[in-house]
Amino acid sequence: MTRTIRKLALVSHIAVSVGWLGSVSVFLVLAITGLTSKDAPLVRASYLSSDLITRFVILPLCIAALTTGLIQSLGTAWGLFRNYWVIAKLTLTLVGTGLLLLHTRPIRYLAVVAAESNFDSAEHRRLQIQLVADAAAAIVLLLVTIGLSVYKPRGLTPYGWRKQREERAGT
Repeated sequence: MTRTIRKLALVSHIAVSVGWLGSVSVFLVLAITGLTSKDAPLVRASYLSSDLITRFVILPLCIAALTTGLIQSLGTAWGLFRNYWVIAKLTLTLVGTGLLLLHTRPIRYLAVVAAESNFDSAEHRRLQIQLVADAAAAIVLLLVTIGLSVYKPRGLTPYGWRKQREERAGT
């Protein structure tokens, strides 16, 4: 990659990753509101909004972060399989993406129930708590990936060591 394209890819990756973190934070606020509020219209609005944010903001940003992260790793010296921190970040992102895809169903379910009836929080308490816990866990996961990006803990994989030796031998 040229320097300009590499920087554009980095800016894109940072922007969508920060957007992902911000949108999950908004989701957490909505999930907490839905769980704790006694105002029925506000609870219903929280779950309807949560579904929209999940489908049209969080999910696209999640996929964009995964895509731009892969582009970054393949187009830079860090590589995809050279450093353990890159593998850890990729693994966490894949796990987060998988869990997000799994949890879109309960989110959608609460939105449908909230839209079609008088929402009874007591009936759905376990699911409401799950949404809060899942969003909080997602924020922790995203903060860990940010930490890995900033601190870049040392540690080459066996592949990384081999590539490093090959590069040194070639110079």
